[in-house]
Amino acid sequence: MNYFLKTLDEIFKEFNVSPENGLTSDQALKHREKYGANSFTKAKKVTLLSRIIAAIKEPMLILLMFAVLITVIINIVTVINGGKFDYIEIIGISVAIILSTSITIIMEGRSAKAFDALNSISDDIHIKVMRDGHIIELSQKELVAGDICMLETGDKIPADLRIIKCNQLTTDESSLTGESENVKKDADFKTDNVKTPISERRNMIYSGGYITSGNCTAVVCGVGDSTEFGLIAKELASTEVASTPLQEKLAKLGKTITILGSIVALLVFVIQVIFLFVKGGISFEAVSQAFITSVVLIVASVPEGLPTIVAVSLAINVVKMAKENSLVKKLVACETIGSINIICSDKTGTLTENKMSVTDAYYDGNFVKPTAFTATAFTENIALNSTANFDNNVYIGNATECAMLRAMDSSKLDYKMARESADVSFVYPFSSLTKNMTTVIHTTKGFTAYSKGSPEKILLQCSKISKNGEVLPFTADIISDVEDKIAKFQANSGRVIALCHKEFTKEYDYEIARDLIESDMIYDGFVIIRDPLRREAYDAISKCATAGIDLKMLTGDNIITAKAIATELGILTKGYRAVVSTELEDLTDEQLQKELATIRVVARSTPVIKMRIVNALKALGNTVAVTGDGINDAPALKNADIGIAMGITGTEVSKEAAEIVLLDDSFATIVKSIHWGRGIYENFKRFIQFQLTVNLSSVVVVLFSAILALKAPFTALQLLWINIIMDGPPALTLGLEPASDDLLRRAPTARNASIVDKKMLFNIIANGLFIAVVFLSQYLFNFLGTTSSAEMYSVLFTLFVLFQLFNAFNSRILNNSSIFKSFTKNKIMLLVFVGTFILQFVITQFGGTVFDTVPLDAMMWCKLVGTAFSVVIFSEVIKLLRRITNKRAK
Repeated sequence: MNYFLKTLDEIFKEFNVSPENGLTSDQALKHREKYGANSFTKAKKVTLLSRIIAAIKEPMLILLMFAVLITVIINIVTVINGGKFDYIEIIGISVAIILSTSITIIMEGRSAKAFDALNSISDDIHIKVMRDGHIIELSQKELVAGDICMLETGDKIPADLRIIKCNQLTTDESSLTGESENVKKDADFKTDNVKTPISERRNMIYSGGYITSGNCTAVVCGVGDSTEFGLIAKELASTEVASTPLQEKLAKLGKTITILGSIVALLVFVIQVIFLFVKGGISFEAVSQAFITSVVLIVASVPEGLPTIVAVSLAINVVKMAKENSLVKKLVACETIGSINIICSDKTGTLTENKMSVTDAYYDGNFVKPTAFTATAFTENIALNSTANFDNNVYIGNATECAMLRAMDSSKLDYKMARESADVSFVYPFSSLTKNMTTVIHTTKGFTAYSKGSPEKILLQCSKISKNGEVLPFTADIISDVEDKIAKFQANSGRVIALCHKEFTKEYDYEIARDLIESDMIYDGFVIIRDPLRREAYDAISKCATAGIDLKMLTGDNIITAKAIATELGILTKGYRAVVSTELEDLTDEQLQKELATIRVVARSTPVIKMRIVNALKALGNTVAVTGDGINDAPALKNADIGIAMGITGTEVSKEAAEIVLLDDSFATIVKSIHWGRGIYENFKRFIQFQLTVNLSSVVVVLFSAILALKAPFTALQLLWINIIMDGPPALTLGLEPASDDLLRRAPTARNASIVDKKMLFNIIANGLFIAVVFLSQYLFNFLGTTSSAEMYSVLFTLFVLFQLFNAFNSRILNNSSIFKSFTKNKIMLLVFVGTFILQFVITQFGGTVFDTVPLDAMMWCKLVGTAFSVVIFSEVIKLLRRITNKRAK
């Protein structure tokens, strides 16, 4: 692949090609078989079956399937003992599995379709190729290694090619290298350094780039998967997808619940067997019943609604985030983005607009904005001494020259008219050696030479300066003043292009008179060109800092430009440094991890370095997001916890590698997405707090009912209804709680942090035990005054349901604040509460045949509501005591 190291003769010999006649048709067929076609191997589409299997591998769904299996075993044992097979529990849990899986597949499918639509534009182009001694046009897909191609300004580069000859050739390689400036190419460039970066291989042009000026003849060296572009795509395909922080936490939670549930179930089983042994009533039937009771506890302890709520909540937020210009390809990415604590961002096209423009100009001794240009030698230089063009609302050519033409256009100056009337005598093209370009124009008075280039070179060419309409001697003081002005702009990430001219009457032999022509010139001034920073980037980066998110800029630009931009954006602050990627290449992974603590900017970043940095940061326990738009960003996007690609300027490879695509290419949208993600995570915690409180209270109730040899307080159908309360609309409304305004003022959640924190655990235990104690007190002491056994079980069933409904309000608050401050904010929850309460009333009063209940009188309903509401009062008292304690501690 290192064709930039080889001579042209070595390359012609390797491909057995004549540079004058190109390949023969027979050779082309053989080369296609030997070197491959000029297309990328497409990744296999994920089948529906594979997507279903991936969806049901989620930890909580595995627990659900385990619950179904246990329930089936229970019913089989029941049938063996002469009972009936009860389908209700099995159907209920199975519906939860199917619903959760379906929602995940449907919503991810919709996002995938939207993503495919984003990339639906065909990229097939036609290229001039020498075949069988004739120049013909071929589709880029028909190119093979060894083809001789002719490319010119505006052409997209179809493969990796070694330049045979070129004329004023520059290319845009920003999608591959990340550099915003065009690259000057040189067919005679030689190097023996195998580590020469792509951006400095001046004798090569690469697939995915564009010819911005000039033309060339080149030989195809790499096609399809063998191009630099293809190697990156191939590396992406082999990258293993790691689990997200949410998946890791849910897996941990699932394991914890299973272990604790199993321990309690085993404890219940042992206690019951001991009681049977003491009472002398041990039999197969009795032990089987004890086993069934224990297994019911495991089923009761599994939060089977969690996967459904997670899927539904994520699906709803996918739609909301799409309205905020974030296209989410994977549901879980909605939440993961809220957990990130480091963003590794590309510069070009992400923090900047990837659009060079003139921001200021200094001519005739004054600073002038681009919109105020007037017709002078300065603007004639811009118009005539250039190879760029403007056609059909598109600027074609060198990015710097295009920026200068745009500045003229903003001043209503017509460069085309000036060019049409100009008689060009000679052009000295720009080169990295001379660092300037000069064009000689034949005028009615003689000749005028216009020169532009690096400030240092132009200053050396001048002996006079145009100032306030006069031509003055270029004194040392004036030169020093100009140099100071230039230095200020360069230190502030500005690229300075200086301009000068000279009028003369004698016609020279221009081939040998360049030094003479480019001397004793009049200094006209300079322009400052920048790749503008996105306006919203400043505020977005400030918000990231407030939110505890570290930002690292990984750019293909040089170290001076990178440092200036990072400083301007507030990324490179005291205590942090900028480095060139070559300083990191030879470090071990452990050394790299240590160095990254103080590094904020990496210039001349390569795809491999970006990927290594991402993996090193993840190895340190960080949750990492990567933003980018180019091919060079794709490996890092793929390896990050969250890859965020640009939807407008992004390449197909970068969008394929990412989990989120920004439809407006705005960095500020990332901050909005982080806010959404943190809100989603908070809502998951609310739901988990609610559901685990129900689980704990139900386990304690069943456990002590068994220990106290009491009849099971609920029938199977009643238990199913409680599960619907626990997993259905009341629980779902907790996932719709509005995101708090202060979320971006908090530190990110650590990757290894438990989703159930200490405060949550306290609330779960306190409220769960309170519900269980009050419930069992009614069961044992009948303080509500029921008059019959049937009424007792109706009261117990209704009381437990109402407890859960009121406790849902407690779960809305994760800190020590009072629920009454925001009681009416979640209006959907209030409506669902009323609706569910009415359903419970109907079931209790009129559903006796199905739910084994009896109607209750008005006084009993008042007692039940008052008793159930006590869980809210209990929670408020606990939070008040904690607020007082915390205040005293301060």
